[in-house]
Amino acid sequence: MNTTRESGNENEGLSVSLVVYRTDPQQLAQTLRSLAAAYDELKEAHPAFKLHVSLVDNGGSPDTTASVDDLRARGATCSIIAGHGNVGYGRGHNLAIEGATYYYHLVLNPDIDLDRNALVRAVDFFESHPDVGLLTPRIGDEDGSIQYLCRRYPTLLDLFVRGFLPARVRRFFTRRLARYEMRDVINDRDIVWDPPIVSGCFMLYRTNVLKQLAGFDPRYFLYFEDYDLSLRTHEVARIAYLPAMRVLHHGGGAARKGSAHIRMFVASAFRFFNRFGWKWL
Repeated sequence: MNTTRESGNENEGLSVSLVVYRTDPQQLAQTLRSLAAAYDELKEAHPAFKLHVSLVDNGGSPDTTASVDDLRARGATCSIIAGHGNVGYGRGHNLAIEGATYYYHLVLNPDIDLDRNALVRAVDFFESHPDVGLLTPRIGDEDGSIQYLCRRYPTLLDLFVRGFLPARVRRFFTRRLARYEMRDVINDRDIVWDPPIVSGCFMLYRTNVLKQLAGFDPRYFLYFEDYDLSLRTHEVARIAYLPAMRVLHHGGGAARKGSAHIRMFVASAFRFFNRFGWKWL
């Protein structure tokens, strides 16, 4: 494994990790542009705040020279972590988390666009709520609707219905899925305290909390690593859904990604339930 990294202030700042595997180059560039714009806004409110971005290349990484140069022009530092092969989502992020030294660390998907004010609102919330260790944002889709990615503890039936049934059948389970997806409490206005599970596409941590948890469990190659980490986070800190912090998510589900992803999904679900307890219905 080869790591190139620039040094930075070890105190006030944010580190960000993105795991890249055959990622669409235009989407990645858009994500990094949105991150740069959000950092500009953060520096207006907190001039001393530093930013370090780690791009973890799990294979097939596009050329990010222009995006990295843009971040550096704004005063950020950047590193490319490569040469380790496709080690999976959680283990990839752990390579960056191990070296994180700033106050906060953002686990970020390369298919997320940050609202310009997202980081400012997050840091301000952290500073006024010292018991919070993890923030999750209002996650929208390309039509502007909320993606309900906070979760209550799943049953096997919940996962099967949501992930694999066609829409015409899924409608018979609308009430059940609404409860699982916390639609009764997740909205555009209200802070929600301690949602059981939050999405790994955007997890903004206090770095000391994330290190206390030793990052993601490396036994998950893909899927459910965020479920696992969310549940373990409750043991050491509070989690908050902060709708004032907004992002756009371009991602999709396992059932639309082919048989290999379905197999990984099932294997990770088995590992998750073996660890935290099986719920069938």
